Amino acid sequence: MKKVLLTGFQPFGGEMVNPAWVAVQKMTGKVILDHEIVTGEIPVVRYAALIATERLIEHYQPEIVINVGQAGGALVMRVERIGVNCDDYSIPDNAGNQPMGEAVVPDGPAAYFVTLPIKAMVKAMNSADIPAEVSNSAGTYLCNHVCYGVSHLTATKYPEILSGFIHIPFLPEQAAGKRGRPSMASATVVSGLEAAVTAAIRYRKGDINAEGGALH
Repeated sequence: MKKVLLTGFQPFGGEMVNPAWVAVQKMTGKVILDHEIVTGEIPVVRYAALIATERLIEHYQPEIVINVGQAGGALVMRVERIGVNCDDYSIPDNAGNQPMGEAVVPDGPAAYFVTLPIKAMVKAMNSADIPAEVSNSAGTYLCNHVCYGVSHLTATKYPEILSGFIHIPFLPEQAAGKRGRPSMASATVVSGLEAAVTAAIRYRKGDINAEGGALH
């Protein structure tokens, strides 16, 4: 059976959980349009996150890779458009790395647009009553590192794979006691991921265009 790989990060920044892995775990083994969802947890560590993701790609040989990460201030699920070749960490990663303005890939292009149909995915998520939008900045921390790094991997080593990144808000239990911090229930995130994956598969199959319009 063809596969879709979803990854979620380990906790970081003093949090006890990472909502990305909480939601991604719940997707494990689901079958969407004859594609099995396979998953993996990756470290919040510069370069190690990309090594772990590539190992998962080599193991599962997916058609689609979607990395999912926490964005504590996000109001909605954010489907990222672009990854930039810049590591500029506001806090250290889980191994103490804190690069300031360094390249993700030395001599790599300045940026990569993701190859996922981001507008079609957001359209499907909104149609399923999930708050979601296209985002034009994945930041410069580990989420962007992985967004850019996986885009580089697929461009240079796995051109048949569609890849991209989705940011999600805190869980309610993470936002509790943090004034003004938005949150989203894990079940809602899972529903959003299901809609996003469905749109990505339909695009891969040639059923819809990048805007989500039917082709048949």
